Amino acid sequence: MFKKIEIWILYLILVFAFISCIIFGALVKRQLKTESKKIPIITPLSKAALFLSEIPENVIKMIKPDTRFPHRNKKNRKLDYSGFKGLFNDKEKYLLLSRYNGDSRKSVIELIDLTNFKSLHTWDPDINEYIKRLEDPENEKWKKFMDFAKQDRLKVYHPLLLNNGSIILQTYFSPLFKINSDSELEWVKEDVKYHHSAEEDMDGNIWICVGYYPYKIEGRYVGYNVNSFRDDGIRKLSPEGDILFDKSVSELFIENKMEYLLFGMNRWVKDPIHLNDIQPVYQDGKYWRKGDVFLSLRNQSMIILYRPSTNKIIWKGTGEFSNQHDVDILDETKISIFDNNYKYTGNRRRGLVDGNNRVIIYDFEKDEYTLYNEKSLIREKVKSTRGGSSEILDNGDFLVEETHGGRLLYFNKDGSLRWSYLNRADDGNIYNLGWSRILNSDRKISLINNFLGSRSLIK
Repeated sequence: MFKKIEIWILYLILVFAFISCIIFGALVKRQLKTESKKIPIITPLSKAALFLSEIPENVIKMIKPDTRFPHRNKKNRKLDYSGFKGLFNDKEKYLLLSRYNGDSRKSVIELIDLTNFKSLHTWDPDINEYIKRLEDPENEKWKKFMDFAKQDRLKVYHPLLLNNGSIILQTYFSPLFKINSDSELEWVKEDVKYHHSAEEDMDGNIWICVGYYPYKIEGRYVGYNVNSFRDDGIRKLSPEGDILFDKSVSELFIENKMEYLLFGMNRWVKDPIHLNDIQPVYQDGKYWRKGDVFLSLRNQSMIILYRPSTNKIIWKGTGEFSNQHDVDILDETKISIFDNNYKYTGNRRRGLVDGNNRVIIYDFEKDEYTLYNEKSLIREKVKSTRGGSSEILDNGDFLVEETHGGRLLYFNKDGSLRWSYLNRADDGNIYNLGWSRILNSDRKISLINNFLGSRSLIK
């Protein structure tokens, strides 16, 4: 039935197959390797080999799609309420609530009046619609972003309210979008990846975290592939999206003789910085100048004060916090830090919150760190592993977001809990928040009142 073949032919085929496997594996490894340079013929072959190697995984995804609930709190605490609970604020204050809606499986942004907990306006970003305006959606740097869009896994981070009800937003290493009060797209920027925080300075310009690809750092240090290194940077934009300042934090380290923190460890770390917040300085003080920026660098467990006008790091703080998020200026001598107090240990795969999250104050005058109302966070069991934020108001009250617990907690100055918010969906599950912000400055209140007034006139 089958024709016999010479044994030497069989051996030759086996040898050829073995060599082909070695070459195929080498091409896949080359494509995944961080220092792979682009070489004619070889680079396309290695890309093709990687594509072929991913076919089984992609077929499985097609047959059995990811049905996990995106941004759902895994612990799903047994809390007996939903939405707001507690006492209204006496003085006019607003909340720009950013949350993942577990019912519609997308992010929404709401403007809340904290004197009655009523929602005054809702933005409903349609990211999948905005994607149609991208010039190069197939660019390899957008692969994860596009995959998440298809899976309803995009979550808006730290939306920023501007004049006339427009919003600046991103969904974590995504393009940057500006939408109007009706959630219609005004413009999109896709030159770099935008992520984490966005803050206005006193001139109305916007400081925002970015990620570069191609990298600003030489490839011989960080590789050439899209996922070989995380090159974080800081960028200042005008409200129209014009670039006014742009700087890689890794470059900044190298130019300020801190290169050892990037490449001086005994192993390769592709995310040595992990920039997660930029806080612009509004006015001159004893320890800083208008135009300076504070940066929170999670993977260094470090806060730095950087002066863009001279490209100098003026101050750096470490040692009293771990994997922190969010830095704010309190007055002319103090800053506050949201300390996740998250530590990587030898007996756990990912690490743990060592007790609870903390709000820490650093006093430049006294060179001293102190804990702010620690007992309140212990009592409420605030334990955001990643993300999270805090803001101490002028009267001593403070707001804490437990991002991955889906909770907002507003404390009075004495540490008592005034109100809380829990992002529970109709399915009973609790979903993540997206870095909400309290709006209580005279400028923001005036902006909101003008916006709401114009909306009522239109109606």
